[in-house]
Amino acid sequence: MSKPLIREVPPTSWYLRHPRYLRYMAREVTSLFVGAYCVLLVFALQSLAAGQASYEAFLVALRSPASIAFHLLALAAALYHAATWFNATQKAMPIQVGEEFVSGNLISGAHYVAWAALSIVILFLAGVF
Repeated sequence: MSKPLIREVPPTSWYLRHPRYLRYMAREVTSLFVGAYCVLLVFALQSLAAGQASYEAFLVALRSPASIAFHLLALAAALYHAATWFNATQKAMPIQVGEEFVSGNLISGAHYVAWAALSIVILFLAGVF
């Protein structure tokens, strides 16, 4: 009887073997920044509930170089995370109309269009336009 095939998998560097694995891990790491930004928003709500002085101190802290760097990093991570998810939806959510499947590019493109439209609406509500 033959032995079963057992492949050695390095515990810490397996994702460096193939570019696809590296992109997968990069996407997973971006979720940490998205989560950290959500925690920051909870702290913002907490300081807002604590009163005007607490909230103004929080806003002053947001003007620090470290905070600005974190916000830029979190924005880049959120953009990468969203773009990779939108590109994956064509495989995760195939849509069949009759006997034919909708083009994957149409599915991903619809997500990008909805993202852009919602961003414009939010910017309009925020008073940017």
